[in-house]
Amino acid sequence: MNEQGKSHRPGVPTKLPNEGGPTTSEAVEGQGLVKENADQQNTRRTQCRARVHSELEGVRRIAKRDKDVKFTALFHHITIDRLRLAFMETNRKAAVGVDEVSWAQYEGNLEANLLDLHQRLRRGAYRAKPSRRVYIPKADGRQRPLGVAALEDKIVQRAVVEVLNAIYEEDFLDFSYGFRPGRGQHDALDALVTGIKRKKVSFVLDADVRGFFDAISHGWLVKFIEHRIADKRVLRLIQKWLNAGVVENGTWMECEEGTPQGATVSPLLANIYLHYVLDLWVQRWRKRSARGDVVITRFADDFIVGFQYRSDAERFLRELKQRLQQFSLELHPEKTRLIEFGRFAVNTRKQADLGAPETFDFLGFTHACGTTENGKFQIERRTMQKRMTAKLHELKLELQQRRHQPIPEQGRWLRQVVGGYFGYYGVPGNEKRLRSFRDQVKRLWLRALRRRGQRDQMNWARIGRLEERWVPPVQWRHPWPEERYDATIRDKNRMR
Repeated sequence: MNEQGKSHRPGVPTKLPNEGGPTTSEAVEGQGLVKENADQQNTRRTQCRARVHSELEGVRRIAKRDKDVKFTALFHHITIDRLRLAFMETNRKAAVGVDEVSWAQYEGNLEANLLDLHQRLRRGAYRAKPSRRVYIPKADGRQRPLGVAALEDKIVQRAVVEVLNAIYEEDFLDFSYGFRPGRGQHDALDALVTGIKRKKVSFVLDADVRGFFDAISHGWLVKFIEHRIADKRVLRLIQKWLNAGVVENGTWMECEEGTPQGATVSPLLANIYLHYVLDLWVQRWRKRSARGDVVITRFADDFIVGFQYRSDAERFLRELKQRLQQFSLELHPEKTRLIEFGRFAVNTRKQADLGAPETFDFLGFTHACGTTENGKFQIERRTMQKRMTAKLHELKLELQQRRHQPIPEQGRWLRQVVGGYFGYYGVPGNEKRLRSFRDQVKRLWLRALRRRGQRDQMNWARIGRLEERWVPPVQWRHPWPEERYDATIRDKNRMR
């Protein structure tokens, strides 16, 4: 079945009448404006953005109404307006790809460039360029490979992702949080804590898929996409990006599997892959095979599963390994663990004199079993030690480079960096780690300022006053998980 049921005049693209509403969570960049024209140009851009987004409402309606429909006419949604908005939302300071074209260079003749790009897309003359391979350090000392795409590839990928999101946001399940519009790490963290506390969870599977982005099977990925997308031109675009390869040290290398981390389209492709390989399978498994409660939260290729019974957990783990193997994936043996965790695990281990339950890490936080002041079970969340150590090392190196700058300039930079850090890690119960981080920042700043010269008079009293003025205080930036989770559910239900 497809969404086209009416004939249309040649040369006039058929517009899909599509629709959608917000999903509910599972229970438990713009050009600078000429001053005198700012209001007028902002109005046009706002109207353009609203029009471009509203064109996909028909797609959303159909995707929501019929989960089996195949969309045969999506390419006409990749308009010049959508390409322009995609360009404006692209990071203008990002590294250039193999084309060596920067955002500012492309903007210099923007309308002509976009018209040429749009015409090449329509003629089928657009060619995807290989990604430029770069490496960034990970917290554990290893290097993470990233693919830097050419600017036009970023633009087209962003436009295609927006079109496809109208469909897949109606398909993806509520326990999937990674790289989805309106969802972030703290939404996933809230759902995880709420699920473990409200369900009868005694065991937790901390799972990680080994080298996921490099292991994705192109064959399976295309088959999964074809479940919903039957527009040949959109499918050819995706296949061009998959087959473009990478350039490393001037040498082109073919990529027969995987999708480059860093490419704009990669997160969506990864979510589609795991939707069919993992999410739908987990949903069926807990309905048909589980004896007790099962909760799951997934963010990209990291996911946590909670179980009421050990037998369920062990059987799930065995069958999960078999399931992933069918699709060229495997669990990381060192990063995948099954542990006792939860309020029932606390009592069981205490009776057996086994000590406190083990901890697990998820999205930068170490999760541990604790208690409130009233003695009730509470999940404690602390900044992962290796994440804090890595950030302090980064700050140390940067302060050494900035130590000869005026102190107010250093202070403004530190305020921004520390504020951003607290903005993520400032959760209830993490105050001890936040105070430790702030104290270490003060020590690093003092050490850097003392090395500006032998006559420098910086001491603890002066650095204390500087810290009080420039470094943000320790405070919560987030509510308790269950409060925000419940509020989010209420808001989404109100919109339905």
